[in-house]
Amino acid sequence: MTSGSWTPWTRRIGMTAAVAIAAVTLTGPGTAQAATTTTTSLASVAAAAEDVGYATWQQDCQAVMDQALPYLKQRIAAASTGEKPAIVFDIDNTTLETDFGFSYPSPANAPVLKVAQYAQDHGVALFFVTARPDILKPVTQYNLTHAGYKVSGLYIRNLIDLFRNVADYKTAQRVAIEAKGYTIIANIGNSATDLSGGHAEKTYKLPDYDGQLS
Repeated sequence: MTSGSWTPWTRRIGMTAAVAIAAVTLTGPGTAQAATTTTTSLASVAAAAEDVGYATWQQDCQAVMDQALPYLKQRIAAASTGEKPAIVFDIDNTTLETDFGFSYPSPANAPVLKVAQYAQDHGVALFFVTARPDILKPVTQYNLTHAGYKVSGLYIRNLIDLFRNVADYKTAQRVAIEAKGYTIIANIGNSATDLSGGHAEKTYKLPDYDGQLS
């Protein structure tokens, strides 16, 4: 961490969402398609030395969502009769702010929430696929709903899944969503493991600054 006092909007390296939420709960409450990945700029990645400033992260997230929203508006408008469009989201530092201070419920990542709410208001199902362990499913479900997301499905790792490769696990969940008749028009996450494996028309990668964000 860089010198100086820590503030709630400065990322603490090594803190995971699972640790943060667990700490709070202790005290109380068809076909694989080629993906087109939107990446953050090299300048944004270089900006992450040891700590990532909240304002920088929000600006970088907004830049990605500024590319996603026009596509989604066009794609939703072009949906065929009877089609069931869906978006798949990662959770930590994608839909929720989980590496910027301790809080529960975690706030929504505002640029992503804006896109998600446009989609859900236009009939798109929102699915959330996370590597969190299933012991956190109740608090995760509540957090997403409290933050403003309409959850059509939450996929979270059970004991067996904890021993699987994360990318393979997440791909399998997208396959399961397609098997329910949904067309995944976009997959949004902040890690390569969120997006690899196909089964989405487009992918959008939020910044993780070379893995500094969970």
